[in-house]
Amino acid sequence: MTVTEAFFLAFRHHPSGVAIITADADNGPVALTVSSLISVSASPPTVAFSLSASSSTAKAVEKAETVVIHFVRRGDMELARLCATSGVDRFGEHVRWERLASGEPHYPQVDLWFRAALRDRLVLPGACLMTAELLSASLLAQEMKEDDALVYANRSWHGLRAISGVSKAPILLWPEDSATF
Repeated sequence: MTVTEAFFLAFRHHPSGVAIITADADNGPVALTVSSLISVSASPPTVAFSLSASSSTAKAVEKAETVVIHFVRRGDMELARLCATSGVDRFGEHVRWERLASGEPHYPQVDLWFRAALRDRLVLPGACLMTAELLSASLLAQEMKEDDALVYANRSWHGLRAISGVSKAPILLWPEDSATF
């Protein structure tokens, strides 16, 4: 097995959270689904995500100054699927969306979203790694619906919920042990 084959196998079975990124770089609204969103820093609150170099939507996101990052749940799966499908209208009359007062497109049915300023870009073969500083959060951020997290693994969508019967005592990770916040 080559390293590339092992890479695909490993990450196919490594569950990832799902987010939708929306933006408008003055050419109309764009949206895409990502499973690469990670936390980078809590102060200032910063995230990173990767974009495919072959995606025209990703190229439009790269040109934007600000984006909206939607943290989707299982109930938002059809919207995530729509934004992951090439060649479809993600902002047509059949799709519920609005613009924030600052102009960015967003999907109001998603409870938790952040407006973010794109900061740095690391161009790599086949991809671009973006960092974004979170500027503001949705008003419903503290009132999220009780809905399973949506994860993507092995080329399919999954709901993620706590395993029953397991102690709810948290495992504490100290900053020197992990980059997760």
